[in-house]
Amino acid sequence: MIAVIATILVFVGCCSNVIFLELIVSEFPGSGNLFTFAQFLLISVEGFIFTTQFGTKAPVIPIKNYFVLVFFFFTTSIVNNYALNFHIPLPLHMIFRSGSLVANMALGIILLQKKYEVHKYISVFMITIGIFICTLMSAQSVGEKHASDSESGHQTTSYDILMWIIGLCMLTFALFMSARMGIYQEVLYAKFGKHPREALFYSHALPLIGFTLLGKDIYNQALLFSTSEPMTIPMLEASVPKMWIYMAGSVITQYVCIRGVFILTTECPSLIVTLIVTLRKFFSLVFSILYFRNPFTVYHWLGTAFVFTGIFLFTGVFHKMRDFLVPPSKTKKVE
Repeated sequence: MIAVIATILVFVGCCSNVIFLELIVSEFPGSGNLFTFAQFLLISVEGFIFTTQFGTKAPVIPIKNYFVLVFFFFTTSIVNNYALNFHIPLPLHMIFRSGSLVANMALGIILLQKKYEVHKYISVFMITIGIFICTLMSAQSVGEKHASDSESGHQTTSYDILMWIIGLCMLTFALFMSARMGIYQEVLYAKFGKHPREALFYSHALPLIGFTLLGKDIYNQALLFSTSEPMTIPMLEASVPKMWIYMAGSVITQYVCIRGVFILTTECPSLIVTLIVTLRKFFSLVFSILYFRNPFTVYHWLGTAFVFTGIFLFTGVFHKMRDFLVPPSKTKKVE
Protein backbone atom coordinates (compact mmCIF):
# COMPACT_ATOMS: atom_id res chain seq x y z
CA MET A 1 0.00 0.00 0.00
CA ILE A 2 2.89 2.37 0.78
CA ALA A 3 4.37 1.75 -2.67
CA VAL A 4 0.99 2.42 -4.29
CA ILE A 5 0.64 5.71 -2.40
CA ALA A 6 4.21 6.67 -3.38
CA THR A 7 3.46 5.91 -7.04
CA ILE A 8 0.38 8.14 -6.89
CA LEU A 9 2.49 10.91 -5.32
CA VAL A 10 5.05 10.62 -8.13
CA PHE A 11 2.47 10.79 -10.93
CA VAL A 12 0.32 13.49 -9.34
CA GLY A 13 3.25 15.58 -8.09
CA CYS A 14 5.55 15.34 -11.10
CA CYS A 15 2.85 15.64 -13.77
CA SER A 16 1.25 18.59 -11.96
CA ASN A 17 4.66 20.21 -11.66
CA VAL A 18 5.00 20.14 -15.46
CA ILE A 19 1.78 22.16 -15.72
CA PHE A 20 2.99 24.90 -13.39
CA LEU A 21 6.46 24.87 -14.97
CA GLU A 22 4.97 25.34 -18.43
CA LEU A 23 2.72 28.16 -17.18
CA ILE A 24 5.72 29.93 -15.67
CA VAL A 25 8.12 29.36 -18.56
CA SER A 26 5.57 30.39 -21.20
CA GLU A 27 5.43 33.90 -19.71
CA PHE A 28 8.85 34.25 -18.07
CA PRO A 29 11.30 31.79 -19.69
CA GLY A 30 14.21 33.32 -17.75
CA SER A 31 12.70 32.67 -14.31
CA GLY A 32 14.33 29.27 -13.80
CA ASN A 33 16.65 30.52 -11.06
CA LEU A 34 13.74 31.92 -9.06
CA PHE A 35 11.60 28.77 -8.94
CA THR A 36 14.67 26.56 -8.50
CA PHE A 37 15.72 28.65 -5.50
CA ALA A 38 12.21 28.39 -4.06
CA GLN A 39 12.17 24.61 -4.48
CA PHE A 40 15.62 24.23 -2.93
CA LEU A 41 14.60 26.45 0.00
CA LEU A 42 11.47 24.42 0.78
CA ILE A 43 13.30 21.07 0.69
CA SER A 44 16.13 22.52 2.80
CA VAL A 45 13.75 23.79 5.49
CA GLU A 46 11.92 20.45 5.60
CA GLY A 47 15.22 18.55 5.76
CA PHE A 48 16.64 20.81 8.47
CA ILE A 49 13.63 20.06 10.65
CA PHE A 50 13.11 16.35 10.02
CA THR A 51 16.43 15.01 8.68
CA THR A 52 19.02 16.89 10.73
CA GLN A 53 16.59 17.48 13.61
CA PHE A 54 17.35 21.20 13.73
CA GLY A 55 21.06 20.63 13.12
CA THR A 56 21.60 18.23 16.02
CA LYS A 57 22.19 15.14 13.85
CA ALA A 58 25.57 14.96 12.13
CA PRO A 59 25.77 13.63 8.53
CA VAL A 60 27.06 10.11 7.94
CA ILE A 61 28.81 11.15 4.72
CA PRO A 62 31.45 13.89 5.34
CA ILE A 63 30.41 17.42 4.39
CA LYS A 64 33.43 17.82 2.08
CA ASN A 65 32.05 15.03 -0.11
CA TYR A 66 28.67 16.72 -0.21
CA PHE A 67 30.28 19.93 -1.44
CA VAL A 68 31.60 18.05 -4.48
CA LEU A 69 28.17 16.50 -5.03
CA VAL A 70 26.55 19.92 -4.68
CA PHE A 71 28.88 21.39 -7.29
CA PHE A 72 27.62 18.87 -9.86
CA PHE A 73 23.98 19.21 -8.79
CA PHE A 74 23.94 23.01 -8.65
CA THR A 75 25.72 23.39 -11.99
CA THR A 76 23.37 20.93 -13.67
CA SER A 77 20.25 22.67 -12.35
CA ILE A 78 21.39 26.16 -13.32
CA VAL A 79 22.54 25.21 -16.82
CA ASN A 80 19.28 23.35 -17.48
CA ASN A 81 17.33 26.40 -16.37
CA TYR A 82 19.29 28.80 -18.56
CA ALA A 83 18.85 26.52 -21.57
CA LEU A 84 15.17 27.48 -21.62
CA ASN A 85 16.25 31.02 -22.54
CA PHE A 86 17.70 29.77 -25.84
CA HIS A 87 14.54 28.78 -27.78
CA ILE A 88 14.47 25.24 -26.35
CA PRO A 89 10.83 23.98 -26.26
CA LEU A 90 9.88 22.31 -22.97
CA PRO A 91 8.98 18.93 -24.62
CA LEU A 92 12.43 18.83 -26.29
CA HIS A 93 13.97 19.81 -22.95
CA MET A 94 12.24 16.83 -21.31
CA ILE A 95 13.18 14.39 -24.08
CA PHE A 96 16.80 15.51 -24.14
CA ARG A 97 17.15 14.97 -20.39
CA SER A 98 15.72 11.47 -20.86
CA GLY A 99 18.98 10.66 -22.63
CA SER A 100 20.86 10.55 -19.32
CA LEU A 101 21.44 6.81 -19.85
CA VAL A 102 23.69 7.64 -22.80
CA ALA A 103 25.87 9.93 -20.71
CA ASN A 104 25.88 7.53 -17.77
CA MET A 105 27.03 4.64 -19.94
CA ALA A 106 29.74 6.69 -21.63
CA LEU A 107 31.19 7.95 -18.34
CA GLY A 108 30.77 4.52 -16.73
CA ILE A 109 32.93 2.98 -19.44
CA ILE A 110 35.51 5.79 -19.27
CA LEU A 111 35.75 6.33 -15.50
CA LEU A 112 34.74 3.00 -13.98
CA GLN A 113 35.79 0.65 -16.81
CA LYS A 114 32.32 -0.88 -16.81
CA LYS A 115 31.12 -3.40 -19.36
CA TYR A 116 27.50 -3.73 -20.39
CA GLU A 117 25.31 -6.38 -21.97
CA VAL A 118 24.57 -6.17 -25.69
CA HIS A 119 20.92 -5.14 -25.21
CA LYS A 120 22.06 -2.11 -23.20
CA TYR A 121 24.30 -0.90 -26.02
CA ILE A 122 21.34 -1.32 -28.40
CA SER A 123 19.10 0.65 -26.04
CA VAL A 124 21.61 3.50 -25.83
CA PHE A 125 21.80 3.58 -29.63
CA MET A 126 17.99 3.81 -29.81
CA ILE A 127 17.92 6.65 -27.27
CA THR A 128 20.60 8.53 -29.22
CA ILE A 129 18.67 8.11 -32.50
CA GLY A 130 15.46 9.27 -30.81
CA ILE A 131 17.08 12.41 -29.42
CA PHE A 132 18.68 13.11 -32.80
CA ILE A 133 15.31 12.87 -34.60
CA CYS A 134 13.57 15.18 -32.10
CA THR A 135 16.46 17.63 -32.18
CA LEU A 136 16.53 17.68 -35.99
CA MET A 137 12.78 18.25 -36.22
CA SER A 138 12.93 21.01 -33.61
CA ALA A 139 15.72 22.66 -35.58
CA GLN A 140 13.52 22.56 -38.68
CA SER A 141 10.57 24.07 -36.80
CA VAL A 142 12.79 26.85 -35.44
CA GLY A 143 14.02 27.60 -38.96
CA GLU A 144 10.48 27.63 -40.39
CA LYS A 145 9.17 29.83 -37.59
CA HIS A 146 11.85 32.45 -37.97
CA ALA A 147 11.72 32.27 -41.74
CA SER A 148 8.09 33.36 -41.50
CA ASP A 149 9.16 36.08 -39.05
CA SER A 150 11.68 37.30 -41.61
CA GLU A 151 8.91 37.69 -44.18
CA SER A 152 7.13 39.92 -41.66
CA GLY A 153 10.17 42.16 -41.39
CA HIS A 154 12.14 40.45 -38.60
CA GLN A 155 15.76 39.85 -39.56
CA THR A 156 16.83 37.63 -36.64
CA THR A 157 16.71 34.14 -38.16
CA SER A 158 20.43 33.37 -38.00
CA TYR A 159 20.75 34.83 -34.52
CA ASP A 160 17.84 32.80 -33.13
CA ILE A 161 19.10 29.56 -34.67
CA LEU A 162 22.52 30.27 -33.14
CA MET A 163 20.84 30.78 -29.76
CA TRP A 164 19.03 27.46 -30.21
CA ILE A 165 22.34 25.69 -30.93
CA ILE A 166 23.86 27.24 -27.80
CA GLY A 167 20.87 25.94 -25.83
CA LEU A 168 21.48 22.42 -27.14
CA CYS A 169 25.14 22.65 -26.15
CA MET A 170 24.07 23.70 -22.66
CA LEU A 171 21.69 20.73 -22.41
CA THR A 172 24.46 18.38 -23.54
CA PHE A 173 26.85 19.79 -20.94
CA ALA A 174 24.22 19.47 -18.19
CA LEU A 175 23.49 15.90 -19.31
CA PHE A 176 27.08 14.80 -18.76
CA MET A 177 27.39 16.78 -15.54
CA SER A 178 24.33 14.96 -14.24
CA ALA A 179 25.84 11.62 -15.27
CA ARG A 180 29.09 12.51 -13.51
CA MET A 181 27.11 13.35 -10.40
CA GLY A 182 25.40 9.95 -10.56
CA ILE A 183 28.74 8.16 -10.76
CA TYR A 184 30.07 10.20 -7.84
CA GLN A 185 26.97 9.27 -5.81
CA GLU A 186 27.55 5.63 -6.66
CA VAL A 187 31.10 5.85 -5.31
CA LEU A 188 29.94 7.63 -2.13
CA TYR A 189 27.18 5.10 -1.45
CA ALA A 190 29.59 2.21 -1.98
CA LYS A 191 31.96 3.72 0.60
CA PHE A 192 29.58 5.13 3.23
CA GLY A 193 26.31 3.32 2.57
CA LYS A 194 23.04 4.62 1.13
CA HIS A 195 21.59 7.68 2.84
CA PRO A 196 19.24 9.15 0.22
CA ARG A 197 17.28 11.40 2.56
CA GLU A 198 20.46 12.88 3.99
CA ALA A 199 21.82 13.38 0.48
CA LEU A 200 18.52 15.00 -0.55
CA PHE A 201 18.83 17.58 2.24
CA TYR A 202 22.49 18.49 1.78
CA SER A 203 22.24 18.55 -2.02
CA HIS A 204 19.54 21.20 -1.67
CA ALA A 205 20.73 23.09 1.43
CA LEU A 206 24.38 23.67 0.52
CA PRO A 207 23.61 25.17 -2.94
CA LEU A 208 21.60 27.93 -1.25
CA ILE A 209 24.97 29.67 -0.73
CA GLY A 210 25.54 29.63 -4.50
CA PHE A 211 22.23 31.32 -5.15
CA THR A 212 23.67 34.50 -3.60
CA LEU A 213 25.64 34.87 -6.85
CA LEU A 214 22.33 34.88 -8.68
CA GLY A 215 20.65 37.20 -6.18
CA LYS A 216 20.17 40.07 -8.61
CA ASP A 217 18.56 37.88 -11.25
CA ILE A 218 16.30 36.23 -8.66
CA TYR A 219 15.30 39.64 -7.28
CA ASN A 220 14.49 41.02 -10.74
CA GLN A 221 12.39 37.97 -11.56
CA ALA A 222 10.55 38.33 -8.25
CA LEU A 223 9.71 41.93 -9.18
CA LEU A 224 8.35 40.78 -12.55
CA PHE A 225 6.27 38.09 -10.84
CA SER A 226 4.81 40.74 -8.53
CA THR A 227 3.66 42.82 -11.51
CA SER A 228 1.83 39.92 -13.18
CA GLU A 229 -1.94 39.87 -13.58
CA PRO A 230 -3.72 39.38 -10.22
CA MET A 231 -5.84 36.31 -9.53
CA THR A 232 -8.51 36.15 -6.85
CA ILE A 233 -8.22 33.39 -4.25
CA PRO A 234 -11.75 32.72 -2.93
CA MET A 235 -10.55 31.14 0.32
CA LEU A 236 -8.45 34.18 1.22
CA GLU A 237 -10.79 36.70 -0.42
CA ALA A 238 -7.73 38.46 -1.77
CA SER A 239 -5.97 39.01 -5.09
CA VAL A 240 -2.46 37.64 -5.61
CA PRO A 241 -0.24 38.02 -8.70
CA LYS A 242 -0.88 34.87 -10.72
CA MET A 243 2.83 34.09 -11.17
CA TRP A 244 3.22 33.70 -7.41
CA ILE A 245 0.29 31.29 -7.41
CA TYR A 246 1.99 29.32 -10.17
CA MET A 247 5.22 29.45 -8.16
CA ALA A 248 3.53 28.06 -5.05
CA GLY A 249 2.03 25.28 -7.14
CA SER A 250 5.42 24.50 -8.69
CA VAL A 251 7.21 24.33 -5.35
CA ILE A 252 4.58 22.19 -3.65
CA THR A 253 4.18 19.73 -6.53
CA GLN A 254 7.97 19.41 -6.90
CA TYR A 255 8.23 18.53 -3.22
CA VAL A 256 5.45 15.95 -3.55
CA CYS A 257 7.24 14.48 -6.60
CA ILE A 258 10.64 14.21 -4.90
CA ARG A 259 9.07 12.86 -1.73
CA GLY A 260 7.25 10.16 -3.70
CA VAL A 261 10.44 9.10 -5.47
CA PHE A 262 12.23 8.89 -2.11
CA ILE A 263 9.53 6.63 -0.67
CA LEU A 264 9.69 4.41 -3.77
CA THR A 265 13.46 3.96 -3.43
CA THR A 266 12.92 2.59 0.08
CA GLU A 267 9.98 0.34 -0.81
CA CYS A 268 10.67 -0.98 -4.33
CA PRO A 269 13.57 -2.44 -6.35
CA SER A 270 15.47 0.08 -8.46
CA LEU A 271 14.04 -1.45 -11.66
CA ILE A 272 10.48 -0.69 -10.55
CA VAL A 273 11.46 2.84 -9.52
CA THR A 274 13.08 3.44 -12.93
CA LEU A 275 10.00 2.11 -14.70
CA ILE A 276 7.62 4.35 -12.73
CA VAL A 277 9.78 7.45 -13.24
CA THR A 278 10.08 6.71 -16.96
CA LEU A 279 6.33 6.30 -17.33
CA ARG A 280 5.88 9.54 -15.42
CA LYS A 281 8.16 11.33 -17.89
CA PHE A 282 6.19 9.93 -20.80
CA PHE A 283 2.80 10.98 -19.41
CA SER A 284 4.18 14.41 -18.51
CA LEU A 285 5.45 14.82 -22.07
CA VAL A 286 2.16 13.76 -23.65
CA PHE A 287 0.17 16.01 -21.33
CA SER A 288 2.44 18.97 -22.03
CA ILE A 289 2.01 18.50 -25.78
CA LEU A 290 -1.77 18.03 -25.75
CA TYR A 291 -2.71 20.54 -23.06
CA PHE A 292 -0.42 23.37 -24.15
CA ARG A 293 -0.58 22.48 -27.87
CA ASN A 294 3.17 22.43 -28.27
CA PRO A 295 4.29 21.72 -31.87
CA PHE A 296 4.92 18.00 -32.19
CA THR A 297 5.08 16.21 -35.53
CA VAL A 298 4.94 12.54 -36.44
CA TYR A 299 8.75 12.55 -36.48
CA HIS A 300 8.76 13.91 -32.92
CA TRP A 301 6.55 11.01 -31.86
CA LEU A 302 8.88 8.60 -33.65
CA GLY A 303 11.86 10.04 -31.82
CA THR A 304 9.98 9.86 -28.53
CA ALA A 305 9.14 6.21 -29.18
CA PHE A 306 12.83 5.47 -29.78
CA VAL A 307 13.82 7.23 -26.55
CA PHE A 308 11.36 5.50 -24.26
CA THR A 309 11.67 2.08 -25.94
CA GLY A 310 15.41 2.39 -25.46
CA ILE A 311 14.95 3.26 -21.78
CA PHE A 312 12.68 0.27 -21.23
CA LEU A 313 15.17 -1.98 -23.01
CA PHE A 314 18.04 -0.59 -20.92
CA THR A 315 16.25 -1.25 -17.61
CA GLY A 316 15.40 -4.81 -18.64
CA VAL A 317 11.63 -4.31 -18.52
CA PHE A 318 11.07 -6.33 -21.70
CA HIS A 319 13.11 -9.23 -20.30
CA LYS A 320 11.09 -9.18 -17.08
CA MET A 321 7.82 -9.10 -19.04
CA ARG A 322 8.98 -12.03 -21.17
CA ASP A 323 9.92 -14.06 -18.09
CA PHE A 324 6.58 -13.23 -16.49
CA LEU A 325 4.48 -14.13 -19.53
CA VAL A 326 6.56 -17.20 -20.49
CA PRO A 327 7.90 -18.59 -17.21
CA PRO A 328 10.56 -21.28 -17.41
CA SER A 329 9.14 -24.81 -17.26
CA LYS A 330 9.27 -26.41 -13.82
CA THR A 331 9.16 -29.89 -15.24
CA LYS A 332 12.33 -31.68 -16.22
CA LYS A 333 12.55 -33.57 -19.45
CA VAL A 334 12.57 -37.32 -18.83
CA GLU A 335 15.41 -39.00 -20.66
